[in-house]
Amino acid sequence: MKDGTNTPLKINSISEFHQSMSLKKPKHPLISLVNFKDIVKHKDEVLREFVFGFYTIAIKKDFKGKFKYGQNHYDFDEGVMSFISPGQLLSESNANEDPISGHLLMFHPDFLRGYALEEKLMTMGFFSYSLCEALYLSEDEQQMIEGVMNNIGTEYNSSIDLYSQDVMISHLEVLLNYSNRFYNRQFITRKHINNDLLANLEKELNSYMDSNASQNEGLPTVQMLSKKLNVSPSYLSDMLKGLTGLTVQQHIQEKLIDKAKTLLSTTSLRVAEVAYLLGFEHPQSLNRIFKKKTDVSPLQYRRSFFKN
Repeated sequence: MKDGTNTPLKINSISEFHQSMSLKKPKHPLISLVNFKDIVKHKDEVLREFVFGFYTIAIKKDFKGKFKYGQNHYDFDEGVMSFISPGQLLSESNANEDPISGHLLMFHPDFLRGYALEEKLMTMGFFSYSLCEALYLSEDEQQMIEGVMNNIGTEYNSSIDLYSQDVMISHLEVLLNYSNRFYNRQFITRKHINNDLLANLEKELNSYMDSNASQNEGLPTVQMLSKKLNVSPSYLSDMLKGLTGLTVQQHIQEKLIDKAKTLLSTTSLRVAEVAYLLGFEHPQSLNRIFKKKTDVSPLQYRRSFFKN
């Protein structure tokens, strides 16, 4: 990083992180809990852009600066949590030199192997966000999270035995369950932000369909829309479901049916032509979705407008 290149520093193991931060060796090779005040940043090689090979959960207090996930910056106030998956690019900017308080919990994917939590983790959207949404905690929520962190720390600092991993996994699952609850609360309390995102989603969908891009590029997808909106598919799905009760895929289907209804009722295009115009590879696919949503086939719907 001294040569001025933009290549991020890759830290593959927890032991490697401890070494780079001048920390004592971790007590377990696959999990570690450290206090931010114990982390030493060498001024000649501060970690400004880096990628971890393990999961991290951080709760930061007294931090003045910004972190960048992907292409977005997020401001951090007191009591803010962040969740980083292996392979996510993270960079720090405008940070002061004062020590911050809080904890950093790190665990390697191998730590979860063979446990149900490994699969459950995949359903927790905040870990799969390529553009991470920081979690803001109330004072009560912060105390609950810190209590669970302390339980993990107590077990981590105890002598390792046959039950150590089981106990830490149990505490970790409680921590993630609380985080899941608080994230869903945040989707509700930050509706004004998400309403803007919903409006932009509608704009992108309408623009895509009105331009007939579907003919060349196919049906709109969750991945395509999330990329245009500069959020991850998981965040977009969680946001939309919290506001409307629909997944992004269901929302796309609703828009396709609305567009198909317009074409069927205002043009003389054949049903197959309508299907291809919307991006369906086969007319039967439109027929199936249309009938499922409306209880009538596209042809029956058209006949209600053009009886002769």
